[in-house]
Amino acid sequence: MNGMVTLSWLEGKRLFLRSRGFVIITIGFPVMLYLVLGRNHGLTYGVATGAYYMVAMAAFGSFTGALASQAVRISQERKDGWLRQLRLTTLPARSYVAAKMVSASLTTLPSIAIVLLLGKLYGGVDLAGWKWPVIAAVIWLVAISFSALAVAIGYRFMPDRAQPLTTVLFFGMAVLGGLWFPLTGTLADIGKALPTYQVTRIGASVISTGAVSPGALAVIFGWLAAFVLLAVLAVRSTAET
Repeated sequence: MNGMVTLSWLEGKRLFLRSRGFVIITIGFPVMLYLVLGRNHGLTYGVATGAYYMVAMAAFGSFTGALASQAVRISQERKDGWLRQLRLTTLPARSYVAAKMVSASLTTLPSIAIVLLLGKLYGGVDLAGWKWPVIAAVIWLVAISFSALAVAIGYRFMPDRAQPLTTVLFFGMAVLGGLWFPLTGTLADIGKALPTYQVTRIGASVISTGAVSPGALAVIFGWLAAFVLLAVLAVRSTAET
């Protein structure tokens, strides 16, 4: 347990203090997009468009930090022999996986907090106090699920294959999830099956009615379970080889 906590702390510290690209992509990019889109007028999914983009950009930043910034990094560590070195220590493989998931999900919290704060101060989003942590918690739950997917990809594929696969999944989930623009018609029907779509709909529902759809949560938890299972299988497969 202590080894996992220490590794999680070191991983998070390394990302924020030594990886400027990580900070720019996970915090700077969604903040910039929200500054451009956050004051749009009109309604989206039954709420003010600025409020919709607040949830979407917070989810986008956390999604980027959990998946795009982690999968290739884990794959490179595997290629460099870092995972093999860890097997020589007393740290169990499952502790490494848990540490990666914890550090990846925790490093998404600043992007979530900053974008939500901008929504309040810049976008003029006015919500009851309890709604802010609920929205943040749902976004973070999705980030945790994608951190598990990052572990699965990193353990299963070498960097030359992990990079394009992560890119396809990243853009597919972002576009079909409606994180960059609201979906209608066939795209919306497809998007309903994705956690990136449901997180924006849950956010809109909390903002407008204060309710959370059990069906939307079921979709998110279903993907979380699937990604964790993939991570476990990938780790076991790597250990056997």
